[in-house]
Amino acid sequence: QVQVVESGGGLVQAGGSLRLSCAASGRIFSINTMGWYRQAPGKQRESVAHITSGGSTNYADSVKGRFTISRDNAKNTVYLQMNSLKPEDTAVYFCNANLRRTSYDTYLREYWGQGTQVTVSS
Repeated sequence: QVQVVESGGGLVQAGGSLRLSCAASGRIFSINTMGWYRQAPGKQRESVAHITSGGSTNYADSVKGRFTISRDNAKNTVYLQMNSLKPEDTAVYFCNANLRRTSYDTYLREYWGQGTQVTVSS
């Protein structure tokens, strides 16, 4: 079993900051890419930021320069530092991990967290 658990969401005023954390635990051999997605009410889930095991990152255009993704491979944890938050950043944020459970796995398995609410007031 693998668990992916997010934390750090909450209510913040526009211009403020929040830091999300996501930890993967359980039977894990290695984690490839970890990332954050978000889903606002009435909208489709969208990609926010991703980071590879080697530290390469990519961001949605809407968050570039404001959000920073990082990870601690030893802790199987990924973080999302969100600065200069805007009301349009309000959404449920989901963590995603692509991993191998054993050394015998020939493909990556995808796991999702349950989501954490981020609300930015104007």
